Amino acid sequence: MQDTRSGMMPFPPPISKDRIIWDFPKCYTPEASLLLKTDWDIQAKAACKDRAARHQPWDRQKMSKVVVVGDLNVGKTCLINRFCKDVFERDYKATIGVDFEIERFEISGVPFSLQIWDTAGQEKFKCIASAYYRGAQVIVTVFDMADIKSLDHTRQWLDEAMRDNEPDSCFIFLVGTKTDLLPSEERRRTEKDAIRIAAEMHAEFWALSAKTGENVQGFFFRVAALAFENCLLKDMENGVPVSIGLGDSIKSDCANLEEAAPQNTRRSCC
Repeated sequence: MQDTRSGMMPFPPPISKDRIIWDFPKCYTPEASLLLKTDWDIQAKAACKDRAARHQPWDRQKMSKVVVVGDLNVGKTCLINRFCKDVFERDYKATIGVDFEIERFEISGVPFSLQIWDTAGQEKFKCIASAYYRGAQVIVTVFDMADIKSLDHTRQWLDEAMRDNEPDSCFIFLVGTKTDLLPSEERRRTEKDAIRIAAEMHAEFWALSAKTGENVQGFFFRVAALAFENCLLKDMENGVPVSIGLGDSIKSDCANLEEAAPQNTRRSCC
């Protein structure tokens, strides 16, 4: 390992085999997707191929910020814990303020990370959580498939999250949790309502279960792939160097999130 005192970044641990993405992840259903993509953008493909050809051992990582919002007890923390830690806890303490996880991927041979912010659903913590909405590349609005009122509230959560972000600057997802609690007929009715609301929100809909793990990995892989590709394309559009294998040539605001995050969470303490 390199000496961090010299200012060089040490090599990270290997990325888990179950976090490697090559094929572009599919959407939940065509009716629930606004982006019927089946393959990577040709420019993103070229940039990734260039990196692979150079055989560089390490890149300055690119990272996108994901903000997860929704009512209390809809399963936001359980969803994140199922993907990041592969655990499900029926009894858990409500999130106070905000918490976050950093999940590392290898996408088309390129390292990439998601910084996933878990925000509190309680009214008294909204002022704290809202401070972390800014700069999101992805907004995930979560509702409980067994509680239709929580679906009605998702529009308000999205409006609040977008106040600190530019219009059309984020990928938006509407996620229904706890599918394991619904009989098939009720699930179909709820999904139909959710797809309608997702269209109004310009969001992509997913139904999943943190308890059984149904669709959890597929959802986060979809989020990671869309965020990764968008990050590359924005760099190219803005004239930022994208010779990915050259490490320090990548200059992007989203690359600095991991360093800033621990300090931010300490300031959030109430």
